[in-house]
Amino acid sequence: MAKTVVILGGSYVGIATAHGLLKNTLPKIPDLKVVLISPSTHLYWNMAAPRAVLPNGFKSDEQVFQPIAPAFSKYPKGSFTLVEGKAKSVDPEGHTVVVSTSSGEQTYSYDQLVVATGASFANGLPYKQAGSHKEMLENLHDLRRKIADAQSIVLAGAGPTGVETAGELGYEYGAKGKMITLITDSGVVLPGLMEGVGKTAEKELRKLNVQIVHNTRVTNATPKGSRTELTLSSGDSLLVDLYIPTVGVRPNTSFLPKKLLDERDNLRVDKYLRVESATDMWASGDVTNAQVKQFVYASKQIPQLVKNLDAVLSGNTADVSEYKKDDKTMQAVPLGRSKGTGQMGNFKLPSFLVWMAKGRNFMTPKLSSFVATGTI
Repeated sequence: MAKTVVILGGSYVGIATAHGLLKNTLPKIPDLKVVLISPSTHLYWNMAAPRAVLPNGFKSDEQVFQPIAPAFSKYPKGSFTLVEGKAKSVDPEGHTVVVSTSSGEQTYSYDQLVVATGASFANGLPYKQAGSHKEMLENLHDLRRKIADAQSIVLAGAGPTGVETAGELGYEYGAKGKMITLITDSGVVLPGLMEGVGKTAEKELRKLNVQIVHNTRVTNATPKGSRTELTLSSGDSLLVDLYIPTVGVRPNTSFLPKKLLDERDNLRVDKYLRVESATDMWASGDVTNAQVKQFVYASKQIPQLVKNLDAVLSGNTADVSEYKKDDKTMQAVPLGRSKGTGQMGNFKLPSFLVWMAKGRNFMTPKLSSFVATGTI
């Protein structure tokens, strides 16, 4: 009997799950069909975004974008379908998904549904995969032009994304006259990590001529011609050429029934990565309330998700097992092209290790192999 798995989201979780099912489950269920619904025909290697937003960050866009469809041509014909579109609504009771495509709305029925739509920045900055490949390229190129033209750049938010971007900007422009400022509402940057990690980051950022403003929030941003006027919680105001807010990440769940979401609009999942209050529905990654929204945790969830889907599709529901969380802090933060800091568990990562693992190229050489296999 034919089984159809619909996967919403063509980023890390969606691609890896599709590969996992086609490798492991298709041989046991020859008429299995996997439908991957993605707003983009390409995977965006968004972990490299802090460098990709710079005009000279990478030699070509192909280093951070890879087409999805060719990687799945090796599987039997009819077993995989890529649909360029965006989920508009889900009917958990009727087991259907309505998708908006360029040719109109399409409805897809499923036996099992995987929600892997991730998260995005409310301000639309190209730090997450959102929109079509064309839209992503346009947003990325637009921000690059603005960075090239700006003489004063303010970043708000001193989490990893803000700090990494500040480091890249400082390395490229800090000694060339651009004024780069990082604003944080905390007393130290990288507030979610060990204090020593934040202090190291601040020390290296200052070496790159990045100014840091502590215990301050941007309360309002008002366009003033080609510039932006920022109102700060201190009562001060700044007129800057470019404002980059690296805060406000939201799960992409607007198409889902509210009963399935928590108070922060995350999709609620149980210990098996099944969606609570629904049947035959699963989820993983940044769209869920399972763990911190970080690739390292999503990559650990994927094998368990694939294993549980395989058990259900094969009729071995007794083999569905719990996802064992490992919430050990793991964060590597490059600071420009030669330095870095981070934390693994209770240990501070040495700069050279962060540079080797991530800072050299933000792992972009692994993009092609990931799209081709679903593993890094």
